[in-house]
Amino acid sequence: MSQKVVLAFSGGLDTSFCVKYLSEDRGMDVYSVLVDTGGFSDAELKAIEERAYSLGVKSHVTISKTDDYYQQCLKFLVFGNVLKNNTYPLSVSAERIFQAIAAAEYAREIGASAIAHGSTGAGNDQVRFDMAFRIIAPDAEVITPIRDLKLSREAEIEYLKAKGVDQEWHKAAYSINKGLWGTSVGGKETLTSDQFLPESAWPTQVTKTEPETITLTFQHGEIKAIAGPTFGDEKFANPVDAIRKLTELAGPYGIGRDIHVGDTIIGIKGRVGFEAPAPLILIKSHHTLEKHVLGKWQLYWKEQLANWYGTMLHEGQFMDPVMRNIETFLADSQAHVSGKVHVLLAPYRFQVLGIESDHDLMSSKFGSYGEMNNAWTGDDVRGFSKVASNQVMIYEKINNQ
Repeated sequence: MSQKVVLAFSGGLDTSFCVKYLSEDRGMDVYSVLVDTGGFSDAELKAIEERAYSLGVKSHVTISKTDDYYQQCLKFLVFGNVLKNNTYPLSVSAERIFQAIAAAEYAREIGASAIAHGSTGAGNDQVRFDMAFRIIAPDAEVITPIRDLKLSREAEIEYLKAKGVDQEWHKAAYSINKGLWGTSVGGKETLTSDQFLPESAWPTQVTKTEPETITLTFQHGEIKAIAGPTFGDEKFANPVDAIRKLTELAGPYGIGRDIHVGDTIIGIKGRVGFEAPAPLILIKSHHTLEKHVLGKWQLYWKEQLANWYGTMLHEGQFMDPVMRNIETFLADSQAHVSGKVHVLLAPYRFQVLGIESDHDLMSSKFGSYGEMNNAWTGDDVRGFSKVASNQVMIYEKINNQ
C-alpha cells in the first residue's frame, strides 16, 4: 500500500515539482490541499484544482479559511495596530501560518503519514510550515523536496519537462503573493538596499486621481461600515467584506505601497515590497480613534504587547498559548473603541482627518489643551508639580552638591 502524503499546494513551479517527485519518484499517494485565506478568485481555485489532477494527485481539496483568518488573527492585528518595524502589516506572515495549520489539520484528519511543502531553504515559510506540521501532526514525516534536494528553478523545469510537463514556467520579473491582508511584491530591486520598485511592478495601477473623503465606522475596534460620496453608506455584517471594499476604494489611488526591511526567522535581513491599502488605512484610523478614547497606560501597554504579538506571529509562534492571553487583553481593550473616522484618499497617500465618538476623552467639559482649564486651579497644578518633581529634586541635591 502506497504511503499517503498531504502536500500544501499552490499550483506553481515548486509544488508542481513536488507532486511529480512524490508520486513518481517516491511512489506516494499525493493528497494536495490549497488553503484559501482570501487571496484567490473562484476561477483561480478551479484552475489550480485542474492542474493538480493533471499532475497526478490522488485527491485535491480547497479549504476556505478566510473568515477564521480574520476572526482568529487579523482582527487582533487591528486591535493592536500591528505594523512590523512600524511599516509592514504582516500580510504574508499571518497568511502562511494559517495555511500551514490548516494543511496539518487536514493531514491528521485523513490519517496521512507524511506532510510536504514546497518551500526552499532560504526564507521564512519553511520555518512556519515545519513548526505547524510538527505541533499539529508530530508523528508525520515532513518532506521538503525543494529544500532537501537544493534544486534550482532551472533544474525543476528540466525535471518536469522530462516527466512530460512542458508548461510556460518562465520566471516573471516580479513574484506576487496576493492575499486579503495585502499583496507582496518581490523583484531585483528588493534584493538591493538602495532601490525602490518601479511603477510597473505594482499589481494595482493608479487609475484614480480625484481625492475622496470616506468615513469608517468602528464598533468595539472592528470595522462595520464605510461611507463615501460616490457609494453612500455601506454596512458590513462581516468585516472581511469591509476589508475588500476598502481595498477596492483605495487601491486604485496607489495607497499602501511600501518596502519592508526586516529580520527573517533564520537570522538574515530581507526586503519585500507590498501594497496593503486596507490594512494600513484600518490600522492608522483605528489607532487615531484609540488615541481619543483610551487612557495613556492602556495605549502604552497595548503598544508593548501588540508589537511582541506581531513578532511572535511573524516567526511562526502563533500556536503558543501566550498568544491567546495577549488576544484576551487586546479584545478587552476595545470596549470603548467605537466611533467614526474620516479619511482623505488621494493619489499615493491617505490622511486621517479626525474622529467622532461618544467615548472621546478630548472633552471641553474638562478643559481645552493650552487654552482653558475647568477642573483644576493654578494652585492645584503648583502642588502637583512639586510632588511630581520631588524624587528627582532629592536625587539632584544629594548627588550634585
